[in-house]
Amino acid sequence: MSIEGVMTLINSLCFVFGGIAIFMIGMEMMGANLEKAAGKNIRTLMSKATANRFAGIGTGAAITALIQSSSATTVMLVGFVNVGLMTLSQAASVIMGANIGTTISAFITALSTGGAELKVAAVFALVAFIGLLMMMICKTDRNKRIGSILAGLGMIFIGLNVMSDSVKALTEEGSEVGDAIRALFTSLGNNANGNLTWEVPVLFLIGLVLTGIMQSSSAITAIVISLASAGLMNLQMSMCVVLGTNVGTCVTAVISSIGTTTNAKRTACVHLLFNIFGCIVFIFPVAFFGKPIAAFIESFIPNTEWQIAIFHLFFNVVTTIILVWFLDYLVRLACIIVPDKAKAQPASSNQILDERILKTPAIAVGQARQEIVRMGQLAFNNYKRSLNMLLSGSMDEKSEFDATEKEIDALNRYITQFLIRLSSQEISETDEKKVSSFYHVTSDMERIGDYAENITEYAQTLIDTNAKFSEHAIDEIKEMDASLTELYKYVELAFAGHNLSYTQNIENAENQTDAICRKMQQSHIRRTNEGRCSPESGSIFLQLAVNMERIGDHMYNIANSIKSYVKAEEA
Repeated sequence: MSIEGVMTLINSLCFVFGGIAIFMIGMEMMGANLEKAAGKNIRTLMSKATANRFAGIGTGAAITALIQSSSATTVMLVGFVNVGLMTLSQAASVIMGANIGTTISAFITALSTGGAELKVAAVFALVAFIGLLMMMICKTDRNKRIGSILAGLGMIFIGLNVMSDSVKALTEEGSEVGDAIRALFTSLGNNANGNLTWEVPVLFLIGLVLTGIMQSSSAITAIVISLASAGLMNLQMSMCVVLGTNVGTCVTAVISSIGTTTNAKRTACVHLLFNIFGCIVFIFPVAFFGKPIAAFIESFIPNTEWQIAIFHLFFNVVTTIILVWFLDYLVRLACIIVPDKAKAQPASSNQILDERILKTPAIAVGQARQEIVRMGQLAFNNYKRSLNMLLSGSMDEKSEFDATEKEIDALNRYITQFLIRLSSQEISETDEKKVSSFYHVTSDMERIGDYAENITEYAQTLIDTNAKFSEHAIDEIKEMDASLTELYKYVELAFAGHNLSYTQNIENAENQTDAICRKMQQSHIRRTNEGRCSPESGSIFLQLAVNMERIGDHMYNIANSIKSYVKAEEA
């Protein structure tokens, strides 16, 4: 090959790889920002997926069409099953829908390469520029996100156009390099003559391996369509590669399932089985009757790019229609392939904060909230144990108290680490406010646990010194406890449901705890003056009153934390 031919090959390949890079960056930018913009809607769709298998299919198709990646959807599902948000059967139906939703990228590619007279790439290049201007000029988070979506969409078409033009330049007739490449593909295409020869499995494996390496079936499908647009691949060859990409896209989910629960591994297995069975159904007709099938499709769809996109959609829709009725058997087979462990390990207390759900920040925020609520329940339960030990004069619950305190401290560290990782994700302005407030809430809950420890120490001191509270003092302690219990009830309802309707109840309960604390201090002074209170029990009583009042303050802080983002959500 001449120097000129070598340079043509190098330059064209560089542009092909650059086009792929622009395409994938655009897909990521558009998908990530659409996902952020639709955070609430994704949660709503996921909740509807639990209704039935057909709702699950619709959910999977909608979410994947939104974020433009079936791999990302499946990784999300692995995370959801791992933390118990979805069952294996629910996830299986969503996976089927995800395979349908991902076919939209093939139509985008076909639109970009399907005719110079439309100048689609030029129009979307302008769209990308408009998006860039919005990102630079706009002040609000919402408008900047819209700009990022437009810029990402434009980059998809620009990348496809660069890739398509580079492939055409690389394979130009009359050039040294172009003639050699055309001869290679023509030879391969002519051998794919409807008989089950070596070309069919080779093309299938090429699609599988390249998709597994790039972890993007959309990118490989775009390359196939670009090659077809340049006349290098016929429809039968393209169908073999597309079938391979559908199996190769499972690699991401399989990798993501490593180290997860058994059901999460089964979710990745269902995804793999679904695509393998679908390919088995289609590979033999494509291998033996590829040319008649291609001729039939070409009779009413002359454009090869659109033929490939429609075949991709047809494959996934037909596979779903067939296998949806065997969904339960598919799940059972996955359970056989991935059996239960011989010695089932207890679920981790931190299981619901799986890192895989960080790919869906809106849901990760909700999961973090749930775990913070659980931490608050542990802290309040420990407060109740400590008070019970103090009033009963028995330390029988001390071991249980200590174990719970260790769990609270561990949760505090784990939740904080998760929030740090969540903060580094691309999250909406409202979710950013939530995450910021969660740091303070976990600290407040940890402090409630610390005050419960103080009360436990007071209980031990009373036992060691043989000191006791008077009946009046015990009544006041119980009155304060009742007020704190009411305050906790409203705070938990407000925080768990981010609901401001309990604000007045919380204000009243918190004011009541302050008033009871003052009453306890005044009563203590009166009992001391009357000689009805020992120095030991009096000192502990005063400290107890202050500690209980501060527990109420921390609860009040937790309730106030939701104001910063609930009003923003309602706006």
